[in-house]
Amino acid sequence: MNSGDYKLASSNSKWALQPEIELKFAYFLINQAVDAAFCLGENGEFLYVNNATCQMTEYSREELLSMTLPDVDVDFYLHNWSELKAQDFITFKSRYRTKAGRIFLVEISLTYVEHQGNKFGCAFAYDKSDEVVELSMQKWTDDLKQSKDNLQEEVSKLKTKEAELETSLSLLHSTLESTAIGIVAVNFEGDILSLNQRFTDMWQIPESLILSKKCPQCKAFFENQLKDPEAFFRLIWEVSSQSDFESYDILELKDGRVFAHYSKPHWLGDQIIGRVWSIWDITESKQTEEALQLNVTRFRTLAETTDANTFLIQGTRLCYINPAVEKLTGYTKEELLSGFDIRRLIKSQKRRQVRNQNQAANFEYQEMKILTKNGIERWLACAVTKLEGVLDFGGKPVELTTGIDITDYKYAESDLNQALEQAKQLSELRARFLSMVCHQFRTPLNIVSFSSSLLKEEVDKRTAKKIQPLLDHMQAAIEQIGQMLDDILFFAKAESAKLNLEPKPLELVQFCKDLVAQMQMSINQNLINFVSQPNSLTACMDKKFLEPILKNLLDNAIKYSPSKIVVDFNLSCEKEKVIFQVKDRGIGIPVEDRQRLFEPFYRGSNIDSIPGTGLGLSILKTLVDLHGGQVAVESEVGVGTTFTVMLPLVTQETSNSE
Repeated sequence: MNSGDYKLASSNSKWALQPEIELKFAYFLINQAVDAAFCLGENGEFLYVNNATCQMTEYSREELLSMTLPDVDVDFYLHNWSELKAQDFITFKSRYRTKAGRIFLVEISLTYVEHQGNKFGCAFAYDKSDEVVELSMQKWTDDLKQSKDNLQEEVSKLKTKEAELETSLSLLHSTLESTAIGIVAVNFEGDILSLNQRFTDMWQIPESLILSKKCPQCKAFFENQLKDPEAFFRLIWEVSSQSDFESYDILELKDGRVFAHYSKPHWLGDQIIGRVWSIWDITESKQTEEALQLNVTRFRTLAETTDANTFLIQGTRLCYINPAVEKLTGYTKEELLSGFDIRRLIKSQKRRQVRNQNQAANFEYQEMKILTKNGIERWLACAVTKLEGVLDFGGKPVELTTGIDITDYKYAESDLNQALEQAKQLSELRARFLSMVCHQFRTPLNIVSFSSSLLKEEVDKRTAKKIQPLLDHMQAAIEQIGQMLDDILFFAKAESAKLNLEPKPLELVQFCKDLVAQMQMSINQNLINFVSQPNSLTACMDKKFLEPILKNLLDNAIKYSPSKIVVDFNLSCEKEKVIFQVKDRGIGIPVEDRQRLFEPFYRGSNIDSIPGTGLGLSILKTLVDLHGGQVAVESEVGVGTTFTVMLPLVTQETSNSE
């Protein structure tokens, strides 16, 4: 289409106009038009704009003529301009942004023309803001459907991982319980996290005993059973669960039994998360060695009847084996003692450095892997000693090796590592899942919030009474969902250990007063009664973590209490501890719910329709643990609930001295 097609028609009137006057009339008519009109250059720059375009975009004519269409067209890069330019005339919709930042929908009628070899576009724009809400809601619906599909896929993956972990943990538990070796896992604080029944049976531990280094009765129990309590204190009690060395130790009990203790740090990734002990009874092995020292005949009698694998080695050949070795290896005594190369049987030997007691000074402990006759690998925990001058085998020294089969333990160790790795993967998957859920919901939630704001602007006085309450409910729901997403993100960070405690001096009395004043402004029907025994108390705490602890307790107390009921908030200090106590007179917590009170997403059975996510108390417990504190709860249904949080009192002077 040529530019000549757009010239004003010639008039037969006697008042026929000159071209320049005709152009002025055209300029005047376009400039007075109600609809926005503008011309674009080859690269989208504004060549001409009328007054309506300036009013619509809120830019002056001088500003627009120095700009390009992408500066005001939000969806410019979403259109295929090469196809648009190939058409003579086209109508489409796009979103424009005013100088003040307001975004509105326009309908564009665009015509491309050529003049003197140059191609430019002539456009008319019509405001279609009333269709924004409809488009936003459709986009929200599409995004929500996509989010639902993504969530279903992630939930399926999560369920598969959880099923695999449950299977692994079940197999691990069965393996640990079936092994003949006592196994116990200890965390950083010295608390026993897990143990098998064999460990309990070996030490004859009463059910009422609390297994923890922090328990004086526990320490006394173990020390009272040993001949040398100081050795136990030195070898076992003082070993840090964060130490990265492995150790073998020998402990003799007052009842004559002898236990071998092997400990190693347990790693998760590049961090030590605790220490694992394996204990086996080497009383028979010890007795075998002592009998050998006294009398060869007595040694043979004892060795032939013991279940411990006992053999004598000279160089690369076997001089003696007991029946237990035949049973373990599948070889007969004749096969093993007739020129049999020991290297066919023993595939590897790993020596262990032992901090020996005087009674076991001539022992060396090894972990030995053997290959049985039918090709199966077995592992032995062995005590090895050289018998020089005790037994004569051609004048050459021999080694006495007494081993206990620890194959079950080795498999259990492998299963434990696999289960912990799966648990780590599951934790990371859960954190990614929660983060993805929050991200997926944020986008449609923002669209709903934006749409709600637009609707509020369009409500007129006649319909305000009917529509405004609905919009207020919508806004309240948006804020509630937003808070829920914040809680989920915070929980995901806490679960994946991404929270770092940064304690700084904080005046607690004033901090609590400010928090109460802030919360009191947002509630009308309940009163918070704050009481502090000290008038001033400064402690080193992390303010950004202390605030959600106290705010969560106060929010719950108000939420689950009748209106116009006072909530008591007390601050005190006792025995180097800061005590925060919140007491309400609400619905109370049933006994059956208290054991699961701090589990994520768990809510009480008597809350009815009271809104909540079930994450508040879980986050609270995580933050209290991060401070090294404790939380206790007392409750009676229909009477009320009291939460008590106890945090260590660390002053500025104490923290500096440390």
